[in-house]
Amino acid sequence: MANKPVKALSTIAATEPLKVVNIERRTLTDKDIEIEILYCGICHSDLHVAQNDWGGSHYPLVPGHEIVGKVIGVGNSTTKFKINDIVGVGCIVDSCQHCTYCQQGHEQFCEEGWTVVFNSKDKKHGGFTYGGFSTNIIVNEDYVVHIPAGLNLPNAAPILCAGITVYSPLKHWKVDANKTVGIIGMGGLGHMAIKIAKAMGAYVTVFTTTPTKANDALQLGADKVIISTNEQEMKHCTKQDIILNTVSAKHNINEYINLLNVDGTIIMVGIPAQPLEIGAYNVIKGRKSFSGSNIGGIAETQEVLNFCAKHNITADIELINPDYINTAFERLSKGDVKYRFVLDMQKI
Repeated sequence: MANKPVKALSTIAATEPLKVVNIERRTLTDKDIEIEILYCGICHSDLHVAQNDWGGSHYPLVPGHEIVGKVIGVGNSTTKFKINDIVGVGCIVDSCQHCTYCQQGHEQFCEEGWTVVFNSKDKKHGGFTYGGFSTNIIVNEDYVVHIPAGLNLPNAAPILCAGITVYSPLKHWKVDANKTVGIIGMGGLGHMAIKIAKAMGAYVTVFTTTPTKANDALQLGADKVIISTNEQEMKHCTKQDIILNTVSAKHNINEYINLLNVDGTIIMVGIPAQPLEIGAYNVIKGRKSFSGSNIGGIAETQEVLNFCAKHNITADIELINPDYINTAFERLSKGDVKYRFVLDMQKI
């Protein structure tokens, strides 16, 4: 059977716009499912990779890793999904499946390296992977999750990356009603972190450089908002047990480390293209930790979707047509979105 041609938004170089092209998807194998993509969120990582900000981008490139769609085909040995199921695909589409971490459901730590849904060498099928800015995708069923009934589909798409990226560390560091949680940044990750941390019972403080976002943060559930450029507000800020840093631009991390309680932890989930400098004394004083977290495994991704369905949590989005993609990228680079763009791939 021949590979299947599908429409996609692709770029051929870091400085080139995304355009509608035809790409080929592999034929369905025994454990694969074919998904008609309905919606795909736009993450800052899509922009970074499209523009080769981190190096290693391989062109032509089709971004997209917050995928919600409908099953339209199943392989002969599939057991987890059936035709017309509403499903999701996030960052991971393959891993070794036999190392310690894969066996524990932490595919994001696969010792042999996991395969990203786009711009990643496809170890089993050859070539490079193409992401969710397309009409169809074929994925091994072990890397697909169910979208719970009741979640609004376009608003649920960002849970596949933004949601799991903040849920995983909040869960790992045992956030509950006894914890104070600070959140740096009010973008796609930050606004989801507010909702999830509040649902876990925490007292949530949001740090933002944008005063106009203060009311939004409170409406999303934050207990307090600190304008981080205001020295007095920062000086008198309550100490935090955990600070989740969602910012993907270079900034002074030390002023936030100084706001941690003894044994407090600052957790990086944003990925600035430039290194951040950390003063050694700032972490030594108070036995503080500087940590990081990167998405979550497949089981935990299903868990966060179920958690969000239980607590009626979805992303605040701007639903856009595919022909708006380059304008959306320009706006995203300026932080001009509340708070996640989502592509309606049915309009391509």
